[in-house]
Amino acid sequence: MWYARQVVEHGWSRAVLIHQIESDLHSRQGAALTNFRRTLPPEHSDLAQQIIKDPYCFDFLRTGTDVTEDRLQKGLLLRLRDFLIELGKGFAFLGSEYHLEIGGQDYFLDLLFYHLNLRRFMAIELKVEAFKPEFAGKMGFYLSALDDLLRRPEDDPSIGLILCKERNRIIVEYALRDSTKPMGVAEYRVASLLPEDLRTELPSAEELAAEMEERKS
Repeated sequence: MWYARQVVEHGWSRAVLIHQIESDLHSRQGAALTNFRRTLPPEHSDLAQQIIKDPYCFDFLRTGTDVTEDRLQKGLLLRLRDFLIELGKGFAFLGSEYHLEIGGQDYFLDLLFYHLNLRRFMAIELKVEAFKPEFAGKMGFYLSALDDLLRRPEDDPSIGLILCKERNRIIVEYALRDSTKPMGVAEYRVASLLPEDLRTELPSAEELAAEMEERKS
């Protein structure tokens, strides 16, 4: 019934519905670690929580797990339609490497969106490593800049999402506990380039390196 309601609300095609069921959207929706309940008014915090997932499924990229931030970002832009479907309803794409001039210096935000229902700018930072506490500090910096430089009187304060390869719940909770800026942290998944059965059959990089050393000797 939950998926049926989503189809009515979002107008999913059959293919999108199948993908959302296979990716277990029901359990991912609203599962990200955030500080929204403390930093947003009650009438906004629930909606903001529900638009954030954990993890995000980027299976459409087919890049493999060892991907650089630049390649991950370019892949999402090349498959922007699929990226927007994964983000969910209400996201309007504003730019990548979005330029912000702050204090006479240049800064570049990975991805910038505007959420039509929340009436807020949403900054997304991509990290191909585990979450670190300093990521939250940088995101707070960007959100302050967005509110000063782009926010209009009819807009509510900006929110941020940090997408990481992995995250430790306790570290994230500590990092967000005293932050006054609304932000969330979630993991992302990309598809492996090889099926599971083939990956178990093929040698690892370490095994290949050892074999090469033996041949040299």
